Amino acid sequence: MEKIELNGKTIFVTGAAGFIGSNLVKRLMNDVKGATIVGIDNMNDYYDVSLKEYRVKTLLNPPCLGRTSDLPPTQGDKRGSFVFIKGDIADKETIDNIFAEYKPQVVVNLAAQAGVRYSITNPDAYIQSNLIGFYNILEACRHHPVEHLVYASSSSVYGGNKKVPFSTDDRVDNPVSLYAATKKSNELMAHCYSKLYDIPSTGLRFFTVYGPAGRPDMAYFGFTNKLLKGDTIQIFNYGNCRRDFTYVDDIVEGIVRVMKGAPERKKGEDGLPIPPYAVYNIGGGQPENLLDFVNILQEELVRAGVLPQDFDFEAHKQLVPMQPGDVPTTYADATALERDFGFTPKITLREGLRKFAEWYKDYYNPAL
Repeated sequence: MEKIELNGKTIFVTGAAGFIGSNLVKRLMNDVKGATIVGIDNMNDYYDVSLKEYRVKTLLNPPCLGRTSDLPPTQGDKRGSFVFIKGDIADKETIDNIFAEYKPQVVVNLAAQAGVRYSITNPDAYIQSNLIGFYNILEACRHHPVEHLVYASSSSVYGGNKKVPFSTDDRVDNPVSLYAATKKSNELMAHCYSKLYDIPSTGLRFFTVYGPAGRPDMAYFGFTNKLLKGDTIQIFNYGNCRRDFTYVDDIVEGIVRVMKGAPERKKGEDGLPIPPYAVYNIGGGQPENLLDFVNILQEELVRAGVLPQDFDFEAHKQLVPMQPGDVPTTYADATALERDFGFTPKITLREGLRKFAEWYKDYYNPAL
């Protein structure tokens, strides 16, 4: 493994207005001395754009969505600066111009069309963002060499894998959604470019990320919105789904550690590059039953004052069968991440959902 020094570097983060992307930018600005973080996001309306704007405004000062804006140092020379660009990674010219102007040394590709069910009804969005967009990033890294490319994959690549926990050694040739197929394609494309052009790349398979200011299409966020309106929530597979819920701060910690350790460039016996390529799982390693998850969620929503103390939860839940494209259990074997980077996610489900409930109360200030 080759150690990468982030201090003073230019770091390009795609999907910077997204849930994980905005949290990563915030962490880099606070912790990476003298860095310039360049972020891009197309601000599409897959979910509430105002939430994306809120995330960006927490990063920009003054709070605006202009072409660029730098944060002044607030902690001596420790705090990095942030440049935000509204644009689409599927636009090759935009990406080429960013690489030519800013010359990033480290790239973190988090921009993607997310969601399993949405990929069934809107496949075009996934081809544009997840395939063409990632291709543009790879081509830019080819023509403007970088020290490390880190990119988001997904636990969905494991498809209908019956063996748990899911290991990066498992075969992932049976995706059950177009979203999963595009994420597996990203891994194949990155491997190819690593081999051909000696680009150090690391893919990260995220497992059910949650937390404050998350994606409204995720179950915990959608459940909260529905419960607040008095609607009934549907719990799939009769509550027997198990997910490796991972709090966003744990995900960001994993990303930052991985950014600092690139796969080493080596030559094979034939004198050609051995692909400097790696893939890791990032997951809590402790799968939670969906019904237990929802019970903790409603308890924390009551505690935070989002729901009234006498809320009748039983009257607002419905157990239903599995949905197409879903899998019953996702559960990470993250031993490789711990072995190579000394990190395992640590934030408990109750702690994470408490932070989400408190944020939700503060952000929406629902009147009871």
